[in-house]
This record gives sequence, C-alpha cells and structure tokens, in this order.
Amino acid sequence: MRCPFCGNEDTQVKDSRPTEDNTAIRRRRFCPECSARFTTFERVQLRELTVVKKTGKRAPFDRDKLARSIQIALRKRPVDPERIERLVTGIVRRLESMGESEIPSEVIGEMVMDALANVDPVAYVRFASVYKNFREAKDFENFVEEIQSGGNFIDD
Repeated sequence: MRCPFCGNEDTQVKDSRPTEDNTAIRRRRFCPECSARFTTFERVQLRELTVVKKTGKRAPFDRDKLARSIQIALRKRPVDPERIERLVTGIVRRLESMGESEIPSEVIGEMVMDALANVDPVAYVRFASVYKNFREAKDFENFVEEIQSGGNFIDD
C-alpha cells in the first residue's frame, strides 16, 4: 500500500480488525519512510460492475459515488452515519448478487429511491428531484401528490 503522505510503496500493517458491521476490514498502517500513520479499509468485491448510463456510455461502478449521492440527499437529516453505510452496503450487495456485470443506471437509481423512501421522506424527495430531473416547482408538487396517493409516508 502506497503511503498517502510521501508515496513510499512499502508500508506496514500495524493493526487489523473488522468494521462494526463486518462488511470491511480496517487496517492501521505505518510508513517506515516518513513515520506517518494512516487507516485503510478493505471490502470484498464479489464482481466488477459496469454502469450503463442512459446515453449508452459505460463506466465502472463507483461505490464512493453512490455513497456521496446518498449522503447529499441525507444532508442535515437525522440519520445515523452507520445507517447510511448499511444502506450503501445493502445496495452494493444487491447489485453484485444480481448476477449481471452490466447494470443500467436506472436500476441503481430505483434501488436508491426505494432505500431512501424507507429511511427519510425528505431525502427521498431530494434524490428524486435530481434523479427525475425536476425543472420547476410543479414537478415537486406532482411527485408529492403521486406519493400521497400511493399511500406512502408523506402526510403533511
């Protein structure tokens, strides 16, 4: 593992332990060159996933990008970071277990919307506004009306 401070390629593992949810291994590392200490996380990757975008373009699946988009939707909402991590891990596991190496971006978007609908109604609408490309206030109104008529949780 390369040292993020000096670039030395020969770092040493000082401590390894599973994360609280047992989905990754946390490693404390030491660089003998600059004496820096840093932490890395290792996750099991069941298969290489490729995202097929609406334009037909293909891109490697990026777990961090998924996590960032969910964290943006949940920004300033009362949801524990551990719950967000479990949500991201659950979506990644579902994608990996689908048996396909190429996943349409729409499938990922729908999984995120389903997950957010069960976690936080505001985050759900926030994500939907970007995912469904809302252009004006009427788009929000129509979406919220659709949710309310479907018997979902937004009752305000």
